[in-house]
Amino acid sequence: MSPSMKRVVLVGATGVFGARLARMLARRPDVELVLAARRLAPLEALQAELARSRSPARISVAVVDRDRPTALAALAPFVVVDAAGPFQGQDATFPSAALAAGAHFVDLADARDFVAAFSERLAVPVKAARRWAITGASSTPALTCAAVDRLTEGWTRIDRIDAAISPGARAPRGLSVVQAILRWAGGPVAVFIDGEQTVRPGWSAPRRVAFPGLGQRWISLAETPDLDQLKHRYAPTRDALFGAGLELAPLHLGLWALSLLRRWRLLPTLEPLAVLLNAGAGLAAPLGSDRGGMTVRVEGLDGAGAPVAARWSLWAEDGAGPNVPAAPAAAMVAALLDDALGPPRAGACVGLAPLEALLAPLAGLPIRTRIDRAAPVAPGLFPRVLGSAFDALPPVVRHAHGGEQTLTSQGGARARGGRGPAALARRLQGLPAPGLHALEVSIVPQAGGETWARRFGARTFRSKIMAAPDDPFAFEETVGPLTFRFHAAPYPSGFSWIFESWRLGPLPLPAAWGPRVRARTFARGGTYRFRVLVAHPWLGVIFGYAGRLKG
Repeated sequence: MSPSMKRVVLVGATGVFGARLARMLARRPDVELVLAARRLAPLEALQAELARSRSPARISVAVVDRDRPTALAALAPFVVVDAAGPFQGQDATFPSAALAAGAHFVDLADARDFVAAFSERLAVPVKAARRWAITGASSTPALTCAAVDRLTEGWTRIDRIDAAISPGARAPRGLSVVQAILRWAGGPVAVFIDGEQTVRPGWSAPRRVAFPGLGQRWISLAETPDLDQLKHRYAPTRDALFGAGLELAPLHLGLWALSLLRRWRLLPTLEPLAVLLNAGAGLAAPLGSDRGGMTVRVEGLDGAGAPVAARWSLWAEDGAGPNVPAAPAAAMVAALLDDALGPPRAGACVGLAPLEALLAPLAGLPIRTRIDRAAPVAPGLFPRVLGSAFDALPPVVRHAHGGEQTLTSQGGARARGGRGPAALARRLQGLPAPGLHALEVSIVPQAGGETWARRFGARTFRSKIMAAPDDPFAFEETVGPLTFRFHAAPYPSGFSWIFESWRLGPLPLPAAWGPRVRARTFARGGTYRFRVLVAHPWLGVIFGYAGRLKG
């Protein structure tokens, strides 16, 4: 090994998360990456794959049994990464062996008991080795806490933290993950709710939560290290919650029903069902998607003492979701290789790097993130859903969407649209034929939103725009029996209306059947302007119009 290279031993390299972490670590030319696990053949297959991709790191393999870590010392590692799991019920034997071998230690632990005891168990070995020992370098609790740090910069108080995660049904899952969930499902979970530490059953209180980019999904109370980290690090006045969910409602609610067997003491644990339930989830997977996500929502008071809400969201497409839990570990290994963490200690991967650094290993993957901010008690709809971003908009945009008084404006618009069924749809909704039209817009505030009337010559198009009842960062426009959900994305001269979902009355409609909506309101030259385009994959352009208003 070259003196400039450092050896990273990745244990569990062939697992769901380990293989993805291996691809991230193999990007560095100053690394000798040792792929380690109990069986040699899968390791050699992964080594061959990395060789074909021309990864710049030097790649080798080694058989290492986490339960008998005597082989670590002979490998002379600089960092040992444990991606094997499960961590529930584990002691400090393996991380202690890594430290005794002269290595830093990083793991992807999501087990609450393991993470809670980690600092105390490893304090003496860390001091003796003068090496870092970092646990929970994964989605939980690393990304959760980094998101809260990012969202609450400058806040004076945190009242509520509500985090959730939902993988796609087609995402690969190891049996150990299913076993870990079944270990606490239906059992007692200590949680901070309504300002008190209490006990609730695991996988209880199923509820629907908005996951940006994914829509509404079911979640239930999950036993994760976040429940401790969120309470102790941020001291919220009301709640510190973490939920997990299965994409397919029958599977999620089915597990909730099974958890009742343990709650009613008909079964001591659900773990014996792990193999059967894992197989069932695999059979049902084609009914779901390969899209997963995570969301962290915080409520409190901003720097001026005003109520504020903020949400960080991540969603992954095309099966990229399992890369997310590996990213914080890759970021921690990079920080150790670059000597960027300071004096060694033992603890959770919390406060060691900003959110952007933990997400950096995901660059180039079909994974997106977003931050939304809202002002829950602002007087108008758009000031509420845009939060502090509303105050930065141009004056004419703020005047039009302040929501505190009835506003009537005149102007002109150029309309366009297709023929046939598209023309019929326009006529039924009161929309104009293609061409130039005089335009009058009336916006009347009402409880929870606004009523809009757009008069194009002799035709009037009416709609109600209301706050989403279950999401303070979204709003909905209702036209006849159809309701369309949007979120507002601000930019320097205005904001865009980003279409998220639609429904017929209370019935959600498939996204594939929905329209494609592009809408924005903005200022140019001190004048309020707008552009709207609604198209449909079957009908083509239904209507579009652009123009300006004054008054």
